[in-house]
Amino acid sequence: MKIQTYTVGQKNIYQYIVFTSSFRNIQIPDVDLQSHIQEAVAADIFLGKVDEILPLVKGNKVGVLVGLGNEPEAISTRKLGELTKSALQTKPLSLKKTVEIIPFTDSEFTVMAIVNGIKLGLYKWTKYMTNTDDVPDPSEFDFVIQTRHGDVVRSTSTVCDGVNLARDLANENADIADSDFLENKIREVIEGDSRCAIETLNRKELEKKGLRLHLAVNQGSAREPKLVIVTYRGGKEGEPFTALIGKGLTFDSGGLNLKSTGSIENMRMDMCGAAAVIGTLYNTIHLNLKCNAYFVCGFAENAIGSKSYKPGDVIVSYCGKTVEIGNTDAEGRLVLADANSYIAEQYQPDAIINIATLTGAVVFALGYEYTGLMANNVELARSLLHAADRTDDRVWELPIYAELQDHVKSQIADIKNVGEEKCAGTISAGEFLRQFAEWKSREQKWAHLDIAGTAKPKKNISYFETGATGAGVRLLTRYLIQREKE
Repeated sequence: MKIQTYTVGQKNIYQYIVFTSSFRNIQIPDVDLQSHIQEAVAADIFLGKVDEILPLVKGNKVGVLVGLGNEPEAISTRKLGELTKSALQTKPLSLKKTVEIIPFTDSEFTVMAIVNGIKLGLYKWTKYMTNTDDVPDPSEFDFVIQTRHGDVVRSTSTVCDGVNLARDLANENADIADSDFLENKIREVIEGDSRCAIETLNRKELEKKGLRLHLAVNQGSAREPKLVIVTYRGGKEGEPFTALIGKGLTFDSGGLNLKSTGSIENMRMDMCGAAAVIGTLYNTIHLNLKCNAYFVCGFAENAIGSKSYKPGDVIVSYCGKTVEIGNTDAEGRLVLADANSYIAEQYQPDAIINIATLTGAVVFALGYEYTGLMANNVELARSLLHAADRTDDRVWELPIYAELQDHVKSQIADIKNVGEEKCAGTISAGEFLRQFAEWKSREQKWAHLDIAGTAKPKKNISYFETGATGAGVRLLTRYLIQREKE
């Protein structure tokens, strides 16, 4: 796929998408189509209402009019992305020929939304489809956007590549996208980049270093558990590091607390947190960000076997805190807990940000449109919320408060991996993670992004097709860009 930019209309282009308000002051470079459009406007065939899309054909030329209503400036970036995708799917537009897109206003947000609609909206996971004749191949498409913001088009296109990489990894079969596969993918992303160094803790090294919570989750599986850590030094020597730590459950059966039909089918996507970290790593490298960061992925498979860890077990974590297993399906927080403690002690980052498909409760709270955010630091939370606003990778902050410590208290250990039944499920999971992030210091800045709803919704959301959405990649990339500018 190629997306070019021009400040004036181009010759020898015969397909146009034009965004316009209800005032319908439409101008396109092609004289014949311009006349045809003016006739349609004069006859009130096209009124410019929100969601109104009208294709017009003149000979071999196609113009698609997209209405934005009376207040086009009030249209959200998400809505504009949806309209872009809808316009691209309009017949008789042919995506095998160059399409010129003419925005209503030439702002950075408008251009970003249009690129999202193109690159994220046209993505479709087709690897295992034997007949793709009716599925267009985005790699064959060429677009021209009339804008002076060529830099925004290029950077947004790169970010979307990182999002779609995360989607590819999450959509893949679990028996293919195991810890070995995902580690190799990380190595491909960083290959040849002198700013990157990688450390991998396999089963033997996890045992040696005492990451026993991580190991417990993987006990029922023959596959190798891994903690993969990429150090990216793009900033100045001595500048602080941010640690992005993603949950990478390559398949989650629920363990002995087995998931039911209706819940288990998409559990190959329980590594969307790690996929988001990998997608953000890709973006960080390709955007040449001037920041320092750790990209951490905790890989395990929560399978059932004779060696599976059990409800009622008490396990000693990396930091020495003992954990009662109240439910083997609350496994992701165990992997992240050990990773938080290990990274906090061994790497001493300025901030730790967890990202995970952690709780079903967040779907009940926020649905599929918003990621749940919890944080122990106001400035960190504010920065993530600002990044969400800039990218349409939506976030809603949830509280973390002292009484949550009672939710995860255990009668037989220091802490329990589940809170009170049917009560504060998302934020009690956040509280569990917080305690391990703050193990070395109460001053450790920490945040958690619960993407259980946004990363793998059970229906089409906005301009995303069914399947993984790459939630968190745009958000975390923007957050690192903000750190770069601090």
